[in-house]
Amino acid sequence: MNQTATVQRPVSPRPAASETGDPLLLTPGPLTTSASVKRAMLHDYGSRDHHFIDINRRMLERLVAIVNGQGSHVAVPMQGSGTFVVEAMLGCFVPPDGKLLLCINGAYGKRMAKICDYHRRAHVILEFAENEPVNPQAVATALANDTDITHVAVVHTETTSGILNPLEDIAAVVENAGRGLLIDAMSAFGAIPLDASKIRFDAACASSNKCLEGTPGMGFCIAREEALEKTKGNSPALSLDLYDQWQAMLANGQWRFTPPTHVILAFDQALDEFDLEGGVAGRGGRYRANCEVLVSGMRELGFRTLLPDELQAPNIITFHMPADERFVFEHFYDLMREQGYVIYPGKLTVADSFRMGCIGRLDQEDMHGALAAVRHALETLGISGTVS
Repeated sequence: MNQTATVQRPVSPRPAASETGDPLLLTPGPLTTSASVKRAMLHDYGSRDHHFIDINRRMLERLVAIVNGQGSHVAVPMQGSGTFVVEAMLGCFVPPDGKLLLCINGAYGKRMAKICDYHRRAHVILEFAENEPVNPQAVATALANDTDITHVAVVHTETTSGILNPLEDIAAVVENAGRGLLIDAMSAFGAIPLDASKIRFDAACASSNKCLEGTPGMGFCIAREEALEKTKGNSPALSLDLYDQWQAMLANGQWRFTPPTHVILAFDQALDEFDLEGGVAGRGGRYRANCEVLVSGMRELGFRTLLPDELQAPNIITFHMPADERFVFEHFYDLMREQGYVIYPGKLTVADSFRMGCIGRLDQEDMHGALAAVRHALETLGISGTVS
């Protein structure tokens, strides 16, 4: 009798899970959140309830404090994903007769260019490769050569690759040239320092999830009050008018339109946990430790990082796709998912790649667990030793 051979799959490590049994998200967002952040959403608040208004006031004050902006900056919330508030920032701070210099080294810089096209904001592009940081000297040259430029926009850390742009040097160049700086700080805010007393910027945007570890659904713009006052009448859309939103909340503490109440309750709890961890220093320290464990472990397995360590932000790591024909990303992804780890495909144009995140409610033990899952996935794919 003929017997059919069976393929013996390696014994999988115990599947990982968050506090609520969900897979761990090694992604740039949405992220794994704490059980206490999730539980905070189990309450219903009216948008005009004075307790809810107090939560909003406290939230906005805490956001300004994260950048040491008390007395000079204000925070304005915006319903929607991070892109909503980036679009609001560009449409409001760049007036119809202004001109924007866009520093691009990834997909999110390109998205800002698309926003400018939609709202007919004049702009020029200074583009760099996805694995190269924005060059401050090139920014200085562009500003010197085009006196019509009124503002400069840059992404602090590009989630496309995980690259950290030299924000402090760029800000100095922009300030010396007398232009306004607009920052997409989405993937950096709360883990990488942004100090308004040291860096002059007109506006910086981030969101309720990412490094602050809340849930998606709300963005916010931290703006220099003097610059925000000048945006009156600039907004190309009613719902994206940061000036009007700011004025409404100053008047009565209320949002102009229905706020994401449950997201805000979760965010209030997330900010408590952020403070308990030690703020930017504590949160950034945990992420850097996660990053070091993940990068060193993946390199031991033969994976190559896109970026050298000095350019790598501690939020998401881009790895080159192995050349081994047995490594098929879709199969690798599924094997990781089976073990309780969700990773991300690459978003590069310069190389085939995939990404693994270090942020959210994750620690070094989770990173070691992810590395064990990678080893198991490689063995299942028939790749022993290291990839190539």
